[in-house]
Amino acid sequence: MILQSIHSRQDLLCLTSAQDAQLCREIRSFLIENVAQTGGHLASNLGIVETTLAIHKVFDTSRDRLVFDVGHQCYVHKMLTGRMEQFDRLRKLGGIAGFPKPCESVHDAFIAGHASNAVSVALGMARARTLEKQDYSVIALLGDGALTGGLAYEGLNNAGFSREPMIVILNDNGMSITPNVGAISRYLSKARLRPRYIDFKLRYRNLTSKIPGGQALYAFTHKLKARLRRSLIGTTIFENLGFTYLGPIDGHNTDDIVAALRTAVRLREPVLVHLITKKGKGYAPAERAPQDFHGVGRFDPETGFLNASGTGSFSGEFGRTLEQCAKEDARVCAITAAMQHGTGLGGFAKMFPERFFDVGIAEEHAVSMAAGLAKQGLIPVVAVYSTFLQRAYDMLLHDVALLHLHVVFAVDRAGLVGEDGETHHGAFDPGFLTQIPGMRVYAPANFAELRQMLREAVFTCKGPAAVRYPRGGEGQYTACTSSPLIETGSDCTVVTYGTTVNDVLTAAARCREDGWSPEILKLPTLAPLDIEAVAASVKKTGTLVMVEECAEQACIAPRVFSALSERGLQFSCAHRSLGRRFMTHGSVSQLRALAGIDADGIYRLIQEVIHHEA
Repeated sequence: MILQSIHSRQDLLCLTSAQDAQLCREIRSFLIENVAQTGGHLASNLGIVETTLAIHKVFDTSRDRLVFDVGHQCYVHKMLTGRMEQFDRLRKLGGIAGFPKPCESVHDAFIAGHASNAVSVALGMARARTLEKQDYSVIALLGDGALTGGLAYEGLNNAGFSREPMIVILNDNGMSITPNVGAISRYLSKARLRPRYIDFKLRYRNLTSKIPGGQALYAFTHKLKARLRRSLIGTTIFENLGFTYLGPIDGHNTDDIVAALRTAVRLREPVLVHLITKKGKGYAPAERAPQDFHGVGRFDPETGFLNASGTGSFSGEFGRTLEQCAKEDARVCAITAAMQHGTGLGGFAKMFPERFFDVGIAEEHAVSMAAGLAKQGLIPVVAVYSTFLQRAYDMLLHDVALLHLHVVFAVDRAGLVGEDGETHHGAFDPGFLTQIPGMRVYAPANFAELRQMLREAVFTCKGPAAVRYPRGGEGQYTACTSSPLIETGSDCTVVTYGTTVNDVLTAAARCREDGWSPEILKLPTLAPLDIEAVAASVKKTGTLVMVEECAEQACIAPRVFSALSERGLQFSCAHRSLGRRFMTHGSVSQLRALAGIDADGIYRLIQEVIHHEA
């Protein structure tokens, strides 16, 4: 096997074209076999094998800077930079991450869990290189819808204007970015890649820079050539933004990609290399249904059948409940940002296609558009992952809250999400949502509460409302009550919200076996807070323990402690959260244990508080 003999970039440079093709087949087999066991992002990586190999043949990523957008297409890159033997620990606690991570390898230039920022980051690196008078290449690898986000165009606009030498590789797997893919365009693309053409262009540019008036002459002839080309085949948006456009190129032909990248390096200007690829290439199940193999759990590599969990999910319950709401009221609309299936809106999209809007990776636009819908009397529901809603914070404030518009936010993946790690944990929304004036924030602990709270948010609330819920299914707590008090006691008050109540109840049961009696409160809403219920309990017990599955900076505990103190209550308190850090990747149960908010950690915390008071 060729794959087993690859230990460095030098090994790649020795391969023939036939060996390159064999290596790509082996890489695909390796990815299918390993991701079937660990889960992860499969389809995007299968589609970028030849591209990644070509990049590593042209560039030394230990020195040249390769910025991914988005980072889930980095598996092949990790394989080719010394981490292949660690793939059995992919996305596991202590193992390699599913995204680029500079602390993991010098070959990972930048962390990349969100989309559309790579051109901006790469331009910053290119400008730093120029200012520091260094010599290395900077490459932004865009794919999987990155150009549906507005930040990408801000970066492209400024990068083209800057004239900084940098390369943007567009991995186009079906987005149809530009219509100029006809015969003339292909012919001119091949012509531009010929060494004699590049040599002539570079010599001509060098010559005109040395003669009087040469720069003006070069600019005139360059414009003349551009006008002639536009008259023949038109132009691309990238050329209008100041990039030299190379493409379209077969993204599964390593030799052609290598030639294009070498040309782009020699041009020493902003260049966009447009590759056409197939998502899921080489694995029939992923080619047929790339969305099912985007972020995938464990599956049978022979058949492609996914291992079903056998339990429902909060996302699924949300989708079904919203469908019912839409049947009852024609004003109900659904908006998502490239997460139709992840947020459970597949059924809604089929039932109500005219009321379903997928805006691509553009959360800011999603929220502003929702504000426009609401201002005109509709009831928009924006379904988005907690970590991605962070991008739209300004729109939450200025476009929704300022006018007190009735927009409902279905905040999926709230809390720990597991293997996707730091960039995907919903650890900050309790903080930024609850500080928005007029925002009502629900925290359901199970499916029944989700259904009830979503209906209240849609049909009863008058202003902005958010319903936050985790990835996955519910736990043993399935009661649905509006009262925060769910278990009475006398020794200690324990307050939590959401599905964390399951671990709290388990810990409380162990305390009762030891002869202690904690009182358990579960807050149904984070804004407004039911301070009176908490105060009534603390008056009785004299102690308060709060447990939250979010970053310490985003916790509501300080607000609760402050409100109780303002009421003149004397009490001792303790608080446990995810801490002042970005949580790593691993299973949710492992990460809860790491943070001390699993049943064992909560039990020890309650014991410490009770024994301290005793």
